[in-house]
Amino acid sequence: MTRAEVEAAVAARATELADLGVWRGDTVAVALPDSCEFVIAMFAVWRVGAVMVPLNVRAPERERAQQIEATHATVVVGPDGVTPTGAATVDAPAGAAFVTWTSGTTGTPKPIRHGHAEYLELLDRVLVPLRGGASSTATPPARPPTPNLVPVALALNAGIYNVLFGWRAGAAVVILGRFAPETFAATVARYGIRSTVLPPAAIAMLADAPEVTDLAPLRYVRSVTAPLSPLAARRFTGKFGVSVLNGYGQAELGEVIGWTAADARDHPEKVGAVGRAHPGVDLRIGERDGDGVGRLLVRPPRRALGAGADDPLAGRVDAEGFVDTGDLARVDDDGFVWIEGRSGDLINRGGNKVFPDAVEEVLLLHPSVLDAGVVGEPDDRLGEVPVAYVVTDGDVELDAELDALCREHLVPYKVPVAFRRVATIPRTDVGKIRRSELRTGRLS
Repeated sequence: MTRAEVEAAVAARATELADLGVWRGDTVAVALPDSCEFVIAMFAVWRVGAVMVPLNVRAPERERAQQIEATHATVVVGPDGVTPTGAATVDAPAGAAFVTWTSGTTGTPKPIRHGHAEYLELLDRVLVPLRGGASSTATPPARPPTPNLVPVALALNAGIYNVLFGWRAGAAVVILGRFAPETFAATVARYGIRSTVLPPAAIAMLADAPEVTDLAPLRYVRSVTAPLSPLAARRFTGKFGVSVLNGYGQAELGEVIGWTAADARDHPEKVGAVGRAHPGVDLRIGERDGDGVGRLLVRPPRRALGAGADDPLAGRVDAEGFVDTGDLARVDDDGFVWIEGRSGDLINRGGNKVFPDAVEEVLLLHPSVLDAGVVGEPDDRLGEVPVAYVVTDGDVELDAELDALCREHLVPYKVPVAFRRVATIPRTDVGKIRRSELRTGRLS
């Protein structure tokens, strides 16, 4: 679609919303698949001054109903048109743009309200360094940028962000839809994509896909939504010759740490780090252990809207404005940040620290392990011990092989005390393990 076609479609949808009484400050739920129609609906909601709540069409109906109720959405935009919900109008805060949800890895997902001004700032926070310091409003480059491929769901913050990022950079936007390795490779080739984003789960799927042997002309992939291990990055780069750059952020903060093209060129030895702080972002590491690891504290220029009990960061901001991210990290002498894991996921085995991610990536080296999750379980003598849950290919008994594999790559205290086979590892929409479900045995 051309810009003129999008503008006309947005105007028509906005008129439809206005005719149904949708007005400034109202909330509108959008339940559409990943498509041009989703983007048109998003801008139509903003055209009438309302706030959008994107709904994941693959989520259970009960979950979507709860999100509609929690946000007081007065209408739902779906494949069959616009449907009133019967909810009473509740004015949203001035400047609000859309609502997304926390990942829910440690509890019930919480709403995050994003503002127009705040979101523009975080887009430019990333875009300006990539342009070598040039403002996003500067004269556009002589050669237009390649299209911005969006290979994540539009109902997620990452999907909305990458649509807006492409247009803020002056690029066309290509919406992939549901991810499949062969479809991704064909889309990259068709549109000449040189740089894109991918969640770690998609990076692993491509590395493991025998039918995908080439991703030309792709040169860079930025890992988003969850931490990517150095091992996974090396596997992907080794197969395709594509550089993988981590980044770091949270939905409430936007991206606060990342890579520039210059850093990628000058510091290949730093692969695995999430980059350096973006302009205007202050970093601190809290109380550190002997390895320099402590809680990561960040102070961004702006963050998501909210106040009091409605603030998604309530209880996590200190007197100086630093936000406790809940992640454990270290910063090297060159300012590169290395994420070691979530503080809540850390397993303390008799005083020795075990990060589940490091154990999981070793388990995935076994050709019969399709997925893995590691959690700490109570132990009378050591406090807690690591236990591995694995999804395997077939019914073969692997305990002895997995134990030997872990002992080959890990110090003894990191080796799981048990290996339990499950049908699936519970994950969020962006691929993060729901460790609380593993711990409590609430597995589907």
